[in-house]
Amino acid sequence: MGCGPHRHFSPPDDRSGPFHHGHGRGGRHRGRLFDYGELRLLLLAIIADAPSHGYELIKTVEERFGGSYSPSPGVIYPTLSWLDDMGYAVIEPAKGGRKRYRITQEGKAFLDANRAAIDELMARAGGRGPGRREGVPAPVVRAMENLKLAMRLRLRQGDVSEEAAEAIAAALDLAARTVEKS
Repeated sequence: MGCGPHRHFSPPDDRSGPFHHGHGRGGRHRGRLFDYGELRLLLLAIIADAPSHGYELIKTVEERFGGSYSPSPGVIYPTLSWLDDMGYAVIEPAKGGRKRYRITQEGKAFLDANRAAIDELMARAGGRGPGRREGVPAPVVRAMENLKLAMRLRLRQGDVSEEAAEAIAAALDLAARTVEKS
C-alpha cells in the first residue's frame, strides 16, 4: 500500500493471513465469507456511519449478515488496530474506559477509493449470502450458530464426564421440546 489518502485496497496473494476469516459453506472465497481486507472495509464503513465500540461492531456485522456471520473479538480488535495504525480510524475514550473508533479524513478517502468493493460487500450483506438460511429469522440463525460454537468449544476441552454429558443432553432435550412447542 502506498502512503497518504491515495492508498488502495489490494489484497496480497497469500489469503491465509490473520485477517482472512469467516465461516459458512459455499462462500465465494474458498468457503470464506470475506476475502482478505474486506472486513477492514466493512468495519470502516460501519464506523463511518457512527463511531462504535468493538462489541457494537461485532453485533452490527452479525445483524448485517442476518446472523450467518459473527466475527470474534480476536478478529475484530486486530482489524481495528490496523485501521488505527493506518490512520483510517482513531480511538476516542468513552464512558467506562471503553474505546470507541471514529473514522478519519484519511479513512473517508480510503472508503471513497474503494467504493466499488464496499458496494459489492454491502450488497452481499443485504442479500441471501453464504450461510444464510432462507426463511429463518436472524435471531434463530444466531442462536443455532451460538449453540454449535458452544458445543465445539466444550468438546475441545477434553473428556466429558457422565454427569456433564447428562446435563448437556438434558439442556438440548429441553431446547428441542421448547422449539417443537413454539
